[in-house]
This record gives sequence, C-alpha cells and structure tokens, in this order.
Amino acid sequence: MTDDRKNWKPDRFGYSVWGCKVEIQFPVVKLLDYFKDWDYLEDSHNPFAVVVMTHLKSLETRKDPDSRLKWKLSLVKRLYRKGYSREDILELFRFIDWIMTLPEALEKRFSDEMYEYEEEMKMPYVTSVERMGIKKGQLMGIELGRQEGRQEGMLLTSREAVTDVIEARFEAAPKSMINRIRKIDDTAVLKVLLKKAIHARSLKEFKEIMDNVLV
Repeated sequence: MTDDRKNWKPDRFGYSVWGCKVEIQFPVVKLLDYFKDWDYLEDSHNPFAVVVMTHLKSLETRKDPDSRLKWKLSLVKRLYRKGYSREDILELFRFIDWIMTLPEALEKRFSDEMYEYEEEMKMPYVTSVERMGIKKGQLMGIELGRQEGRQEGMLLTSREAVTDVIEARFEAAPKSMINRIRKIDDTAVLKVLLKKAIHARSLKEFKEIMDNVLV
C-alpha cells in the first residue's frame, strides 16, 4: 500500500447477501513501514529498494522542494554507485524523475548538477541523454517548435540537438545519417526525431523510425 495513512491497514474484504457471507483475508505490505528499515534499503542491491526509497522521500518532501532536490540528487547518484546495468539505470531514473517532480528553477539545478556529476565520474549519460534537447533549449533560450522569426537559428539548434543525442547514446552514427538530419528543414519533424532518439533502444531502431518519419 502506497498511501500516507500510517494506521490504515485493511486486511480483508467481504460482503453478505440474504444471510450468506463471503470474506477473504489477505496480508498487507505498507511502504510507510519501511521508513524504520531505511538502512536496510540503502544497503540493498535490489532495484525495488530504490523504488521504495523514492516513494518514501516523495511523500516526506511534498511541501519542501529544497529537500526534494537534495534527495532526488542522492537517489539518482546511488544508481551509479550500485553498479546497475545501463538499462536499469535509465528505467529507475525515469521513475525517480516522474515521482519527484520539482519547480522549474530547481529542476534546472538538478540537471546541471547531474551533468557535472556524470562528467566527473566518467559514467554513461542518463540525465543528459533524457533531457539533452530540453537543456539545450534552456541554455540557448530557444524552444524547439516555436516560430518566432528566427527559423534558421531554430533549425540549426534542432538539428544539433538530435545529432548530439545520437552521438551521446550510440557513440558513433553513420555520416550519411548525420548528413540526412542536417538537410531537414522542418522543426516539427526534428522535434519528433529528438524524442525518438532519446528513447530508441538502438541505432538501428532509430534509423528505422527516421525512415518512416521522413517518408
């Protein structure tokens, strides 16, 4: 049970009709109870321990965004230290990011600090891969897809965002693919490709998606 009521632990369900009664009884696992086992969760290598910790700290910091930023950083950095596979790190990161939302200003601080941490530790990208297009837009003051009279500049930024994500995720991309992206003159198409590049499981998969998008 994931609610925040400490003493609410329903363990049975039943009903009666015309003098007949049916009831089932079941065990209850309350995630709040794991607060007292925090040390155990920290030591565990079970990925579900991260899920429980994220849920507990999300509840605890609902009205304290600064503390939430601190814990979000701590939990994401733990993913690296625990030695999970890249796929597990990405999935757990998405869960943490979804549960522990932050105000825009603190979200930018989170992204900046994680980028520096990844660079320092020489580890595979997570945050920067997931957010590269958004981060570029923030840093350069340009939102992909917006038409504000600077079409050429937006196109250049959009193309760069797509190629940067591909190179960061898959190390090397065929020159023909990069050249093809550089010829796209539709920011809406580039925005779609950016999202697909972020979530594609392989370079081959992205190429197939791009072929369909550019038909």
